[in-house]
Amino acid sequence: MAAGEPGDLGGYYFRFLPQKTFQSLSTPETTSRLRQWSMLGRIKAQAFGFDQTFQAYRKDDFVMAFFKDPNVIPNLKLLSDSSGQWITLGTEVKKIEAINIPCTQLSMSFFNRLYDEDIVRDNGHIVKCLDSFCDPFLISDELRKVLLVEDSEKYEVFSQPDREEFLFCLFKHLCLGGALCQFEDVLSPYLETTKLIYKDLVSVRKNPQTKKIQITSSVFKVTAYVSVRGNLQPVNLITCY
Repeated sequence: MAAGEPGDLGGYYFRFLPQKTFQSLSTPETTSRLRQWSMLGRIKAQAFGFDQTFQAYRKDDFVMAFFKDPNVIPNLKLLSDSSGQWITLGTEVKKIEAINIPCTQLSMSFFNRLYDEDIVRDNGHIVKCLDSFCDPFLISDELRKVLLVEDSEKYEVFSQPDREEFLFCLFKHLCLGGALCQFEDVLSPYLETTKLIYKDLVSVRKNPQTKKIQITSSVFKVTAYVSVRGNLQPVNLITCY
């Protein structure tokens, strides 16, 4: 049972778990890659425990209770848009928007179509293209084109449901990187890092009836709003899952 008082949204208790680490974000190879992609220090994972069974139909109550919990407010880290530094939430959230993010993919074969459609060559090199811009991104290869340019020839290689998958979202974040990203010429660093982080964040189990592996995690993309001078404004979250 976590310390603190229960909220008024289902009585959830939350507790901060600072001892839970995410090794995928701290290995020397991942650190080096994140630095190259201008993402080092701009991506963070934290763990919090809770005391009741999660029920999907109550996701909004659950997420609101999380942001209102006295153990969350002083511990949840957010990346400040203005300073670029990690800060704590520090205040009570007044409103949330939580969007379900599908999380069903169990294999990196999900990305094999990049080879099949000549976006990546058989040797792993990403196919180059003439430079163009999709604000604020410079597009100089077919990979970034298929990720960003909706009217490009191969955009439909990934359907809209494919693009909503958590695995795809994570892959896209890493491929696009930060403001000073140095892009890779080959695909493997993106796939390897995506796989490491995905496995670190997502829980699986073997179905006792079918004996097949299935994902048990629920993923939401959250925008939280706080009151600023009487007006509701979104917290400066780059992306919060």
